[in-house]
Amino acid sequence: MKNSALTIFAFIALMACKKTETTRVVQPTDSATISAHVDSSTTGNDSTKITNSPSTNVLSDQDKKFADAAAKGGLMEVMMGQLAAANAAGATVKTLGEMMVKDHSKANEELKKWASAAGYTLPDRLDAEKQKKYDELKAKKGVEFDRMYTDLMVSDHKKDIEEFKKEGSEGKETSLKSFANKTLPTLEHHLMESEKAKTSVK
Repeated sequence: MKNSALTIFAFIALMACKKTETTRVVQPTDSATISAHVDSSTTGNDSTKITNSPSTNVLSDQDKKFADAAAKGGLMEVMMGQLAAANAAGATVKTLGEMMVKDHSKANEELKKWASAAGYTLPDRLDAEKQKKYDELKAKKGVEFDRMYTDLMVSDHKKDIEEFKKEGSEGKETSLKSFANKTLPTLEHHLMESEKAKTSVK
């Protein structure tokens, strides 16, 4: 009887040990499963963030075309304005150049901030056509310089105003449309001042 009781006790103890071991084996599997769920949900959140962040994929052809033209045009206005501030014969033309440098530098910075937020790379140099205009202006002196500079400012600002109006009405990217509409009054003021300066050149 004693032997049989001992055997039963040993058997129960052995079964209890096995059960504990089984439990220990199951636990790591459960925690691994939990951590796998956490990882997959985290990945899901990351991918959502990427989808919601501004991207060049959401920019329409109109937005890209406008942003590129505005960047190159703004750069040319600053470069030519610097030439006018230094080389113009007339005081009115010098003042016009200084205004162009100040206002277009500010607009260029705003456009760069937009591009940085949108993950879009703007051109950082003039295209061949604008470079040619700049080189031609740089070669002029005195009244010839003033005449060419004011002519360019009138024609360029007329074109700029059309492009900015088009982006303001047809653009798809909200922040870029806002930039176009906000900058438009400055360009209209520039056109008016350029026309005044043009009439002052004798």
